[in-house]
Amino acid sequence: MRARCSFSTSAIRTKNAGLISYPMESSTLRFLNFFEALAFSAFVGWYIWQLQASYFFAWLVFPVWMIASLVVHRDTPKTIGWRADNLWSATKRSVVFFAPCIAGLCLAGILLGALHRPLHHLFVPKHILRYIAFCLLQQVGLNSYLTNRLLGATDSAVRASLLAGTIFAALHWPNPVLVPLTFVGGVAMAWLFARERNIIPLAIGQGVLGTLVWWAFPVAWHHAMRVGPGFYTFHPP
Repeated sequence: MRARCSFSTSAIRTKNAGLISYPMESSTLRFLNFFEALAFSAFVGWYIWQLQASYFFAWLVFPVWMIASLVVHRDTPKTIGWRADNLWSATKRSVVFFAPCIAGLCLAGILLGALHRPLHHLFVPKHILRYIAFCLLQQVGLNSYLTNRLLGATDSAVRASLLAGTIFAALHWPNPVLVPLTFVGGVAMAWLFARERNIIPLAIGQGVLGTLVWWAFPVAWHHAMRVGPGFYTFHPP
């Protein structure tokens, strides 16, 4: 599926005292999409490592930035995956990835002694709903925004997926469990989004996998799934 690149900025030239609009060169559009994706990712990293602790209201930059970007790029619910018309086909495609991952994490949990770790707190309804909502926000950032911009920059689902997965993993540094898992998951989910634009099954699937990761691996390894400086300050109860 080729990304919809609808950046509306155009070059303006003056001729015979009149203004004539010319479409922006394709290479310039690609560069702007790529630069925007990297700039947003850099800000997320900055927020994780510094701003969230020093400037509480820095989080407001995220919705303002993304809404402005959606307007400028003239995105629609279909281009950003907020839709229901293809929900069944997107779900079937996603299951091909999520089902083996669920089985693999269950096996890993058994081998790592997870059967002896308490599991009931993971299935408290409010915790599940809160985590699914968090995963939905991550899918908006990862796919509705980042993957979309990288598709516009590369015009390749493979390259965009690899870049999105790499950035997604880097933002989970230095967690030794999450960095490799989020790279694999980020690449796969970006690929699935590029093929079938719908973030609903991706958010649900991510929520299931994240819950299983918490259970399958010792807390001493994943530090309660923390990233950034929080990984170093975590102390198991």
